[in-house]
Amino acid sequence: MTKGKDPKLGKIKRCFFIAVGTIFLALGAVGILLPILPTTPFLLLSAACYYKGSEQMHRWMLNNRLFGNYIRNYKEGKGISLRAKAFTISLLWVVITYSALFMVNAIIVQIFLFIIAIGVSIHIITIPTFKRGSLN
Repeated sequence: MTKGKDPKLGKIKRCFFIAVGTIFLALGAVGILLPILPTTPFLLLSAACYYKGSEQMHRWMLNNRLFGNYIRNYKEGKGISLRAKAFTISLLWVVITYSALFMVNAIIVQIFLFIIAIGVSIHIITIPTFKRGSLN
C-alpha cells in the first residue's frame, strides 16, 4: 500500500488538525477576554488547522460571529490589530532570546534563531494594521 492511499493515516491527520485547531481556537477565545493573550494569531492558526482537518469546521469558523471577523480581516488584507502585532512580536522576541541565550550553545543555531525572529517580525510589521471602523 502506498503512503498516500492509507485512509487510516488520512483520518488520523484530520483528527490531529481538528484537535490542534480546537486548542488554538480556545486560546484565541481566551484572548478575546484577556488582554495578555493575542487573539488573531491563535485564530489564524486555528483556521489553518481546520482548513487541513475539516472543511465543515473551517466554514463554521469563518462564519462565526465572534471569530469570523478576525479571520476575514486578515484574509481580506485589512490586517490585524496593533495590540495583536505588539504582543506577537514581543512574545516572539522573548521566546527567541531566552532560547538562544539559555537553551542553545551553538552560535550558528543562535544566529539562525535571531534571523528567523527578524524575518517573522518584518512579516508581522508589514501586515496592515486593522483599525476598527476603517472602511478599507
